[in-house]
Amino acid sequence: MTIGKHLDQFGGYNVRSWEPGQPLAHLENTIYRIAVEYDDKTSWVEKFQGYLATEGAEQSRGLVVGMWGTDSEVEPTEAIDALVQAREQLSQLEVLFFGDITYEENEISWIQNSDNGPLFAAYPGLKHFGARGGNGLRFKNLKAPNLQTLIVQTGGMSAETVRDIMQAELPELIHLELYLGTDNYGADYDMSDLTPILDGALFPKLRYLGLKNAENQDEIAQVIVNAPVLAQLEVLDLSLGTLSDEGGQALVNSADALKHLKHLDLEHHFLSEEMEEQLKALGIEVDLGDPQDPDDDWRFVSIGE
Repeated sequence: MTIGKHLDQFGGYNVRSWEPGQPLAHLENTIYRIAVEYDDKTSWVEKFQGYLATEGAEQSRGLVVGMWGTDSEVEPTEAIDALVQAREQLSQLEVLFFGDITYEENEISWIQNSDNGPLFAAYPGLKHFGARGGNGLRFKNLKAPNLQTLIVQTGGMSAETVRDIMQAELPELIHLELYLGTDNYGADYDMSDLTPILDGALFPKLRYLGLKNAENQDEIAQVIVNAPVLAQLEVLDLSLGTLSDEGGQALVNSADALKHLKHLDLEHHFLSEEMEEQLKALGIEVDLGDPQDPDDDWRFVSIGE
């Protein structure tokens, strides 16, 4: 599976594409996606300036940043700078997704990102934030007093990115999804880098934890069942990775530690049918969709390239 469709919803809002000259409508439940196409003669920053000049733009509650350059190697520094400079005009912004780019536009492992930290400093009211593309992705000095949702999608997450998030000050964070990926596409973290979140004290309000799309999904499963953070969760998301019977057995053996969960997401897995039946018997809601061949010697994460 790859990411082949643009967002149609994020942060509780409908997402619509915006082009220069288009009026802004239904801003109470709609946010707009600004992106360039390969044949565009208008830059992302120019489109964004046009958006800001459109009637009602100051009422925007959110934005979605799509492809910011026609050269796949271009970092989004100009787009980030433009957003930071517009902070007074967009003072009501509470939802932002940075990098809503499909595989047809640019493979997730090719997206060149940069430090997203300045966006949080410029918009302290942000409640929901997502980012896609792991190359160069950083969250330096991440402090977001109102952030409830953080979703970071990569084909391979660097240790630096993980450590930035593990050092963040996010007192209101409820929902965290990290697409950890594979070392073929830049993942060089290890389990010790995730220790702060596993201890349970980092984000005291966390209820949804996704450590997903990982080539070491078995190891993550084995560690999470003994982690203090598990007790505070309502949803544990270990989907999209290479989970096999080894990790499944760790979950089955920890049935008592999991029984409080409202949902266990294991979609895209390499579990045997026998292990699937054992997991169904846990007595909680378990997603076992998109099964892969458990005998396949080549196990792959769902989103990598």
